[in-house]
Amino acid sequence: MNDMNVSGNLNAMNGTHLQAPEQFAFPRIGNEASHGLSVYLKRALDTVISLIALIVLMPMIVMLIALLYAVQGRPIFVGHRRIGKNGVMFPCLKFRTMVPNADEALLRHLSANPSERAEWAATRKLKTDPRITPLGALLRKSSADEIPQLLNVILGQMSIVGPRPIVPSEAEFYGRHFVDYIRVRPGLTGLWQISGRNDISYNARVELDMRYVREQSIWGDIVIMAKTVPAVLRAHGSY
Repeated sequence: MNDMNVSGNLNAMNGTHLQAPEQFAFPRIGNEASHGLSVYLKRALDTVISLIALIVLMPMIVMLIALLYAVQGRPIFVGHRRIGKNGVMFPCLKFRTMVPNADEALLRHLSANPSERAEWAATRKLKTDPRITPLGALLRKSSADEIPQLLNVILGQMSIVGPRPIVPSEAEFYGRHFVDYIRVRPGLTGLWQISGRNDISYNARVELDMRYVREQSIWGDIVIMAKTVPAVLRAHGSY
């Protein structure tokens, strides 16, 4: 129920550009702590923030589980295979938002719709995705489908802030930058999420991810987390 098997010749159309990403200045207050200390501090913040968020959001999580079970049935959760730090694969958790046999549904849709095939090749997303259920569309619009990824953060597979998680078929889009991508944990939020999300091109996403890897800081993470709240509320580029 993901896009791992839908690549092939579509990858050649990756160069299409959409909206340019918003520029983000990484704040640095004084001298950033040594790299080793920053890594431990980032991990500690990830764990504390995720635990607090899970406790605060527990009533909503229970409600969503009940609603998903009543409307869509099982499974409630899915674990899409994503590339983590050092290239280690992990199950990126989400509330299920797609129909059964989603890969087959997507392939049929792209075969019958050349214009949307080009959109998929450029962004790996579709504004009218045949795989998405009506309830799933609401969850994606609000980003509520990603709440289970707090567990990925607690387990050390993800970070609160980092590059967007990708599937193996997307690795080739990063080219020589892929070795830099896997230096850090993928993030629940990041520069992509606060810069327009699906309204920017895939090339721009790669640029944002590489910028984060190069310039990341604890203070920058805090600002990105703060900017995530209005970005989620606006829901721009979220589908």
